[in-house]
Amino acid sequence: MRVVELTAWHVRIPLKKPIRHASHTRHETDNVVVRCVLENGAEGFGEGVPREYVTGETIDSALALQKSSDLGAQLEDCRDFAAAIGMAERLRLAPTPGDDRGCQGNGARCAVELALLDAFGKHFGEPISRATALLTPDLHEPHAWVRYSGAITSADGFQAKLAAWKMWIYGFRQLKVKVGIEGQNDVARLGAIRKRVGRKMDVRIDANEAWPAALAAERILELKPFGITSVEQPVAHAEVQALAAVRKEAGVPIMLDESLCGMIDARRAVDAKSCDLFNLRLSKCGGFIPSLRLAQFARQHGLGYQLGCQVGESCILSAAGRHFAASVKDIRYWEGSYDRHLVKEALGTRDLTFRWGGWAPALPGPGLGIQVDAAALTRTAVRQEVLLG
Repeated sequence: MRVVELTAWHVRIPLKKPIRHASHTRHETDNVVVRCVLENGAEGFGEGVPREYVTGETIDSALALQKSSDLGAQLEDCRDFAAAIGMAERLRLAPTPGDDRGCQGNGARCAVELALLDAFGKHFGEPISRATALLTPDLHEPHAWVRYSGAITSADGFQAKLAAWKMWIYGFRQLKVKVGIEGQNDVARLGAIRKRVGRKMDVRIDANEAWPAALAAERILELKPFGITSVEQPVAHAEVQALAAVRKEAGVPIMLDESLCGMIDARRAVDAKSCDLFNLRLSKCGGFIPSLRLAQFARQHGLGYQLGCQVGESCILSAAGRHFAASVKDIRYWEGSYDRHLVKEALGTRDLTFRWGGWAPALPGPGLGIQVDAAALTRTAVRQEVLLG
């Protein structure tokens, strides 16, 4: 079975509320959606979320890279799903000049990879999580349910207290709090949040590169009394080498996010002893399969990992994240499936938003196990590009 069509869309989806953190404020999201059509008419969808401040990608560069890459020459005749998974893992987009981290096409690649896996999964009657068992059996552990984290982004003062109460009432067990936002007192804010969610809540913080390396340990130590279980990306990527010393001084597990976009970053992190955890966001890391390989690499080197997500993911990436979460063992924290709470158009015919307590069921497939709403895709489309066919 062969691929006969690949089409990409730039979609722009308004958010239900502005999302603010130390690096950016976002009111809408610009994503890449790719449709793959097989010769028997089976179709699949993939999504990428290009972020210039994370992987160096823009929506324009992602679409241009997909068009300039020789995708047709890499698409094989697949007789079973295992062959399709192998083809998807070998998929390479054209190199970007000056990209010494090998990550400036990750969002673009993720969209194509997921579309291939979804289409072939539907054709062969297999969920995309089958890739976990076939490629990384050491990671494979099926779960019937996933329990996602809550998040408090820029809420301050009474709004932060109200948000904390909501997290407690909703029954979350894990909570991420954004810190390092200009004009906010992190100590007072985190203290108020901890008081309202209780001591049993697992609370971690995300600084989004907000602190200078020289002050990072001091800032972490100020917040350590509130029982934080990890600190995500406390310094800018340019200063990531300083984190080995910060880890020792602060004594709180450090997670890399903006500094962990692929295997080159992962190897550098292990060599430099700069972190304890990887944040694996499918689009940022290049897709489902590269994220599996990064989790495998982390586990082999005694590091932990969380499943992350990016602001503005539609149901396509939510579904892919669900398959990852429900098939991979030892995930420390789970993020994703904010659909109904965040985007005005989730692009699907089925609501994948997590339920009370953050709980969400595994998706049986085939493929991603979802159906894209063609009318919603048309409403949000800014432009369309033919990649193949």
